Amino acid sequence: MAPKRVFVSFDYDYDQFLKEALVGQAKNADSPFEIHDWSIKEASPDWKVKARRRIRACDLVIVICGAHTDKADGVAIELAMAQEEGIDYFLLNGYNGQTGKKPTTAKSTDKLYNWTWPNLKTLVGGGR
Repeated sequence: MAPKRVFVSFDYDYDQFLKEALVGQAKNADSPFEIHDWSIKEASPDWKVKARRRIRACDLVIVICGAHTDKADGVAIELAMAQEEGIDYFLLNGYNGQTGKKPTTAKSTDKLYNWTWPNLKTLVGGGR
């Protein structure tokens, strides 16, 4: 089975290193997913168009939740886009021992999953 294409949504101001850690895990030999660096680094009038196009090109969106994610407008918008496009997603707790904040567009039923390699493999494989 081909690896799933994953879009990673994260708070660019606070959690960029977490995204890099996830990109590193995607390179494991037994990884069921691949991440292309589709982060939109520059603020531009058409960033939402670019983000939606990139989300549509993926099989799954992983939302990394850190201490400030509830205040990250871009993450909330990207999650809403995934929901509108019918793209599967899950929320990943960014910090061990702390509870990450969910984006404002998360549903009350969205679970915040612990970031472990077994969890990632199960979640990406559709075992939620």
